[in-house]
Order: sequence, then structure tokens, then C-alpha cells
Amino acid sequence: MRYHPALMDELNLLLHFDLDTTQQGIKVHHDATPGMVEAAARLHEKGLITQADGGYLTELGRETAEHAHAMLGLLKEPSPA
Repeated sequence: MRYHPALMDELNLLLHFDLDTTQQGIKVHHDATPGMVEAAARLHEKGLITQADGGYLTELGRETAEHAHAMLGLLKEPSPA
């Protein structure tokens, strides 16, 4: 299985959540890119976020977002020394 564009949109959306607090959610506005609007709806259907247009992370969503943040941290290019 490969990362396809729809899955990448979901991962990118999860990266918008601030993991330092559970009191801050996000809102995907109607004028966002279609990929982001659709990604939010899919994440909601999967039980990862509380609303189809964003909201807050569920417990499973928080765990998934933590993994997405960790994966990005491991894969991004190191800063030049």
C-alpha cells in the first residue's frame, strides 16, 4: 500500500492540530481546498476528529496525530550544520 494524495491530505490535516493542548481544535472552512474539506470529512468518518469540518481530536485522533508528527520529524531533511 502506498500513500495516495487523499491519505496525504489526511496526514497534512492532522499536522494542523496543536498537540500541546486538548482545548484547541481546528475549523476547515468551506473555501479551503477540496482535498482538505474531503480529508476532514474522512477523518470524522474514521472517528479521528469530532466534526466533519474539523473540531477536536478524539482519543484515537490524538494518537494518530502524534504518530503523524513523529513521522514528519523523522523524515524531514536535517538542517545544514
